[in-house]
Amino acid sequence: ERVLEEEHLQAFGQPDVELVSMEPPSFKAVVALEPTVDLGDFRSLRLESESVEVKEEEVSEALEHIRYDSTPWEPADRPAQFGDLLTLDVKGMVGELQVANDKGIDYVPGKDNLLPLPGFSVYLEGMNKGESKEFALPVPQDHPDATVAGQECHFNVTLHEIKGKNLPLLDDEFAKGVGEGYDSLEELRNSISERLLAQAERLAQRQFQEKSLAEVVKGAQVEVAPRIIEREVEHLLEERAREASGRNMSMEAYLQNVGKSAEELKEDMRPAVVERLTEDLIIRKLVEEEGIEVSSEEVEAEIGGMVSDSGSSGGDSVQRALSSEGFKRAMRSAVIRRKALERLAVIVSGTDEVEAESSEGEVDSVEAGEGGGPSDD
Repeated sequence: ERVLEEEHLQAFGQPDVELVSMEPPSFKAVVALEPTVDLGDFRSLRLESESVEVKEEEVSEALEHIRYDSTPWEPADRPAQFGDLLTLDVKGMVGELQVANDKGIDYVPGKDNLLPLPGFSVYLEGMNKGESKEFALPVPQDHPDATVAGQECHFNVTLHEIKGKNLPLLDDEFAKGVGEGYDSLEELRNSISERLLAQAERLAQRQFQEKSLAEVVKGAQVEVAPRIIEREVEHLLEERAREASGRNMSMEAYLQNVGKSAEELKEDMRPAVVERLTEDLIIRKLVEEEGIEVSSEEVEAEIGGMVSDSGSSGGDSVQRALSSEGFKRAMRSAVIRRKALERLAVIVSGTDEVEAESSEGEVDSVEAGEGGGPSDD
């Protein structure tokens, strides 16, 4: 620290220290210097946000989901259809390797259900209760398990139970039973429309913020020591190793699955690491230049909202985890990033100029009124 101060150097992260000799005591330390960030003329950037609207088809689709989700399952005395709730025994073999052996599982077949393999649902349509069926499906080449990718999986399926739904009419009576109740179907549709519009506006705002950040990145000049990038790549590789360990897989097995060496995987990771690091440094510089701050009260309020949203699930353990110092630091970073992107969106949209002009206009009108009339000049 003394040497850094004497040399007027600002280090970024921990140094790599090498002991040169014990007699006399001598060591060498290599430090990555603080990255340099020039945001360019980001305040002159201008983008227009896209207007959002909610179509009647979207409202009808959401209403259909509510009708479906609020209707209980009932036993059905007919062949299986897409959208039914089926109780199945499933065995799956790829060569001599057993990849599935499930009993009494619940499964909802449908065109959008691609599990366990694409096409599985199609073979269940038309099956009767108590019926068994054998069929084979190709395993996609991009399947996560490289040991079975591109091969053929042979299934043996037994159907034990079929349940369906008798959907009610969409009328005022139905609306009265939704949530806390609505006086009419029209009122329910209006409520759904308002909710979808709010969601669409939030999504549009996030997309506008990310688009604004991308434009700032284009015009910014960022210099980062290669040592910093290498350290971030190593951290990401360690994360992959922990993920593999969580699936009871060694890093060697993981690398074999993805068909890459550790060095090849690191090279693949590098562009994403550089992109993420660049964005983080630009946001940090934006926070500094715009004087953005996050109070402890804001962090506590954010955590309090998460605790409230979690309800009783997890109980005290969830509350303790959310209240830990490590989580508070992570939450503070998330809040300051959000505030920085919100501020950037205001700048890029030009709304801060409109507000400033409006404020100046108000001040001018007050000053003009204070004189009591035109001067003799």
